[in-house]
Amino acid sequence: MKRLLYGLMGLLVAVPLTAAEMPLNMTQGVTEISGKVYDLHMIILYICCAIGVVVFGIMIYSMIYHRKSKGAVPADFHDSTKVEIAWTVLPFIILIGMAIPATKTLIAMEDPSDADLTIKVTGSQWKWHYSYFNEDVEFFSLLSTPAEQIQGSAEKTETYLLEVDKPLVLPINRKVRFLMTSDDVIHSWWVPAFAVKKDANPGFINEAWTKIDKVGTYRGQCAELCGKDHGFMPIVVEAVSEADYEQWLLDQKQLAVDAKAAAEASLSQTLTYDELMAQGEQVYMGVCAACHQPNGAGLPGVFPSLIGSPLIKGPVSDHVDIVVNGKPGTAMQAFAKQLTAAEIAAVVTYERNAWGNNSGDVVQAADINGGGSTAETSPASDSATPVTLPATAEQVEQVEQAATEAVTEVVEEAKAEVVLDDLAMEDLMTMGEQVYMSNCAACHQAAGTGLPGAFPSLIGSPAITGPVEGHIEVVVNGKAGTAMQAFGSLLTPQQLAAVITYERNAWGNDSGDAVQASDVDGHGK
Repeated sequence: MKRLLYGLMGLLVAVPLTAAEMPLNMTQGVTEISGKVYDLHMIILYICCAIGVVVFGIMIYSMIYHRKSKGAVPADFHDSTKVEIAWTVLPFIILIGMAIPATKTLIAMEDPSDADLTIKVTGSQWKWHYSYFNEDVEFFSLLSTPAEQIQGSAEKTETYLLEVDKPLVLPINRKVRFLMTSDDVIHSWWVPAFAVKKDANPGFINEAWTKIDKVGTYRGQCAELCGKDHGFMPIVVEAVSEADYEQWLLDQKQLAVDAKAAAEASLSQTLTYDELMAQGEQVYMGVCAACHQPNGAGLPGVFPSLIGSPLIKGPVSDHVDIVVNGKPGTAMQAFAKQLTAAEIAAVVTYERNAWGNNSGDVVQAADINGGGSTAETSPASDSATPVTLPATAEQVEQVEQAATEAVTEVVEEAKAEVVLDDLAMEDLMTMGEQVYMSNCAACHQAAGTGLPGAFPSLIGSPAITGPVEGHIEVVVNGKAGTAMQAFGSLLTPQQLAAVITYERNAWGNDSGDAVQASDVDGHGK
């Protein structure tokens, strides 16, 4: 029994001694502060293990050598002042012993003074914006993981969802001060290797700092639930030598000069309608589809639909203005610094002509006049004369008030051409997959797995295995109190029937149910 006791005590002592080699232990990091945090973590672990050895050792010893079968007789006493003093004083001393190194580390973590470099970090849905003070270098950093990996049609890499198009570049051996803020909701900039995790709050500035010791690539993520694409907001930091950093700064400044020259040159270019639509679709899918959805339908109550909206039907100048300057008090960001004039012109052209809008309007880069001025164009024109015509608060209010009426009008027009023909299962599945990928995959994922805790899985779910009528009901009329919107006014009966058939037979569900447009038409009326 003694050997067992000694073995248990040895095991408890061995755990902290081998903790540095354990893959689930805290990351040691590559900065002095992260080293202090790791050392503090290990000190607390040693103290906890020592307390565990003493407490459990006494308990096990008492149970073995003071058990009834050995004739032990329990003491008969009410209380002991000495024991009570001991178990009050000893924990107090232990806590003080923990607090001293912890306080020193926390004070060091909150001291960004005497920094060699200051960078403003701005979070927005769902990207990071980095601005280097006194260097005239700034850029946005967006997720660059291929869509095929996100949709599950390609093999995921080791850095899945931890890749960006433009990483933050920092020099080693220099103290870098971060100023954290946000354009919209609360974000949190977190890089474990630096022991830096600081909230970015709208309207406030938080400070943090780091001093990297080793050249390398370090990854992190937004650590604050900031919306539906929270998981697609990675952080990548490239730590380089001081000489390489200076060269990178020179390269960035030259790129900025070249980009400015290219933007000015684009003002004299006139693109065809097809060229604008092709470029506009690329821009839209890259920066707009996350909110307004790939099919332009938006998310009712959160992000407005662009299909037949008053903004699309109204003056081009208002449309350009809201893309360039955003809309205060909403999630609509200003894209003046994120996109070039050519890209803004292309995406405005695309939005005004995609998804059946077919306005015929063509906007050129020359129509985007200096980040605030907008232009009026005529249908199918190759160019337009720039004018200054910002949207007024009254115009914006009118847009919002007329939104429901416009969508209803478009739906009523579409109903006049409703097709209720029966389709074969193969045709239903083909159409259903297209509808699902455009309207449902953003929430329920391309593989139907959903997002646990947010959007339910459709694989073998009660909605799939239950009556078809219940499935039709939730797709057509939505589900109150959840993010499930009503698609009865967004899709035709044929599309509704197809997507329901697809969901009931895809991903191994294999219900065999084939829903036709006639089964859906008029449902809920």
